[in-house]
Amino acid sequence: MADLRNLADEEMMQLVQSGEPRAFELLYDRHGGAAFSLAYRMVGNRVTAEDITQEAFLSIWRSRLRYDQARGSVRTWVLGIVHNRAIDALRRSVVHDRRRETIEGVEERFEARDRTDVEAARREEARSVRSALDTLPVDQRRTIELAYFGGFSHSQIAELLDEPIGTVKGRMRLGLDKMRRQLAEGVAAEGLA
Repeated sequence: MADLRNLADEEMMQLVQSGEPRAFELLYDRHGGAAFSLAYRMVGNRVTAEDITQEAFLSIWRSRLRYDQARGSVRTWVLGIVHNRAIDALRRSVVHDRRRETIEGVEERFEARDRTDVEAARREEARSVRSALDTLPVDQRRTIELAYFGGFSHSQIAELLDEPIGTVKGRMRLGLDKMRRQLAEGVAAEGLA
């Protein structure tokens, strides 16, 4: 193991790709802390971040032959996998929350038939916003989700996505502009109806 510790990441990855468990252990020792830190910053929950990190390293072991040194460093590859797992976890959480809202909505209908106009309008507005968000290109949607669902700042999103902050701000602006236009068109269409 002492000899392995002297290897550069790329040399270590060659051993990991050949199925060497001690090299994989060293990979985890070198990058596990950064992986957990990224996951925790994205989801804000220690237990979920631990699960994401574990899932990511299992995925890394299973897909170890896919690592290509020409496409980036080992650390970038590892953190990219963690990032994708964290985004998946955030999406699952959003879907879970939507299902819970739907179930709660069914309960509310049975408990009180007289929903207020304000509550009905709020629910319709939320559906319209979700619908507009779903029409955006993936990069713009991901940026907006991280900002509004994840609570991350522009600089944090830039770090998480490994993108320049100007790119993040541009995607945010374009995405919000598209959503604003789409929501305004929906309101105009309702006014004509």
